[in-house]
Amino acid sequence: MPRQRPPALDSPLTTRILKVLSRVNTFVYRATDGYIGGTFPARSGSPSGVPICLLTTRGRKSGRLRTTPLLYLSDPAPEGERVILVASQVGRARNPMWFRNLLAEPTVVVQTGGRMRRMRARVADEQERAELWPRLVELYPDYDAYQSWTDRTIPVVICETAAHSAI
Repeated sequence: MPRQRPPALDSPLTTRILKVLSRVNTFVYRATDGYIGGTFPARSGSPSGVPICLLTTRGRKSGRLRTTPLLYLSDPAPEGERVILVASQVGRARNPMWFRNLLAEPTVVVQTGGRMRRMRARVADEQERAELWPRLVELYPDYDAYQSWTDRTIPVVICETAAHSAI
């Protein structure tokens, strides 16, 4: 990865292309329960690629449901499995929309493969982030480059099973 953020990543064309690819990936993922579109073939510790989940949030302004395909780390915990997400936005200066949406409404739906779960999302505190970040970088090494490209601390999001909440 380059030391500085490639300017092409901020072009309007790149943004449009990524939006189209996200919509296509979401459609195909849902149609195949993640069989197609369920992994990202990236440099990683896994020969099969990095797993992708679908995160559905409620728009903080529109109130509409928004679904975003994201890389994730599955993290078993004593209380049940957690899904760990990174709000990297490829090292952009601002947090992604999905992150801002879940700050306003932390009840989300996470789909991994054919399994959909209502979960509660929260930002990892400093200690949790320090523990999770090396595992996330092992899963997807580019996260370190993304962090070096921005002045913001890239948030790590922990999604935990929600007892009962409507989205």
